[in-house]
Amino acid sequence: MIQPSLRKKQRLLFGILSFLILLTIVIGMGIGHASLSYDRLLPTLTGDGTFKEEFVLFSIRMPRIIITVLAGMMLALSGAILQGITRNDLADPGIIGINSGAGVAVAVFFLFSPIEPGAFVYMIPIVAFIGAFLTACLIYVFSYDKTTGLAPVRLVLVGIGFSMALAGSMIVLISSAEKEKVDFIAKWLAGSIWGTDWPFILALLPWLLILLPFTLYKAHRLNLLGLSEPVAIGVGVSIERERIILLLTAVALAAAAVSVTGGISFIGLMSPHIAKAIVGPRHQLFLPIAILIGGWLLLIADIIGNNLIEPNGIPAGIMVALIGAPYFMYLLLKK
Repeated sequence: MIQPSLRKKQRLLFGILSFLILLTIVIGMGIGHASLSYDRLLPTLTGDGTFKEEFVLFSIRMPRIIITVLAGMMLALSGAILQGITRNDLADPGIIGINSGAGVAVAVFFLFSPIEPGAFVYMIPIVAFIGAFLTACLIYVFSYDKTTGLAPVRLVLVGIGFSMALAGSMIVLISSAEKEKVDFIAKWLAGSIWGTDWPFILALLPWLLILLPFTLYKAHRLNLLGLSEPVAIGVGVSIERERIILLLTAVALAAAAVSVTGGISFIGLMSPHIAKAIVGPRHQLFLPIAILIGGWLLLIADIIGNNLIEPNGIPAGIMVALIGAPYFMYLLLKK
């Protein structure tokens, strides 16, 4: 039974975070290298802007903003699931190698497929999922112990090892590639939001619209998986089955997100922690808050990074890492 006061607090926070995201979106629409003043935003949104204003807003800024918010939400949800099924507060799709697996798959497909990026926009999340899924399977196998089950600490250590190995594989892959393709992969590795067009939004939306309700439906199972294994088994939970299903869900969310945003870590680490610190550890309460925090964190990181240094700015992945890496060290020392 969830206390009414906690429900009320969750709804209040949900409203505040939704307002913060909308406010940040409005700020993001009005700043950038191409001029579009704030007093022209409303006329442009209603169709009374000039051709240049409508092009800047609808073809450049709005798709990037929407992609960033959606990807941040998906990474936060993926991180929350991974932390729940592993009972490890340090689990994150970027840290334990899932993002790297998706990246290697995207790089192989991009380097050796004759198709241009725009032509395989709907294939990229699927390719990334295949790479991330194979990586997750290997990490799971190496982390599993027949006597004790899944070892949470070992999972993080094995995941970090896989992440480093896959990063090395990426360097080997691009060492003999064409310059244009190397530039694309380098931007992907840095976490530069590259899928900034409406088709990429359509490619991401189905994954989020299907997997978000499914995860919220599984919130009670995630609560039980957070308990000790004897207790979870005692209340009738099929631990390995639920872990595999939820692991696939986390992998799919992370792979779809990073396939268009590049290698972004720490969103999935920080967002669930912040949400749990505010509303408590029950997944029914903190998952919606974590999702909004993830979307807002990645959006604000991209807006700041994109406008900090001219002309190309700093990739969102680097901006997030500047905050996330110290936070990871803090959690590592604390836990």
